[in-house]
Amino acid sequence: MKAEVDQEGCIACGLCVSTCPEVFSFNEEGVAEANGQITDENYASALSARSACPVEVIDIEGEIS
Repeated sequence: MKAEVDQEGCIACGLCVSTCPEVFSFNEEGVAEANGQITDENYASALSARSACPVEVIDIEGEIS
């Protein structure tokens, strides 16, 4: 599984980075990006990061239903 951040919609609030730093970080432009693979260990925190995003710009591909 992997996450994607719509960087055009990102407001750089930092919730995803603080919630799941294993997957999300800020890039050189100062907006969030998904830089890590979602694993069994960080899956729950990646979902929490997506839910916490105030502008709903995080997508998780291959999500377990």
